[in-house]
Amino acid sequence: MIIKLEQIQKKLAEAIKLSDLTQSQIANQLNLNPATISHYIKGDKLPALDTFASLCFLLDLDANDILCITKL
Repeated sequence: MIIKLEQIQKKLAEAIKLSDLTQSQIANQLNLNPATISHYIKGDKLPALDTFASLCFLLDLDANDILCITKL
């Protein structure tokens, strides 16, 4: 199975939107500009690996789910 970047972007955007935190709160917690979070939601950018890990921790996300990784 080939995982497409668009799938990851969509999952990440959905997770951010469904979180109990605002974009500004997420940005503050991760020491980022709020516009950066907006870019993640729009699919313009993907976070760096360390930021992705912090985002998963902050929002209690399963990285495998966001990355569309499933066991066959």
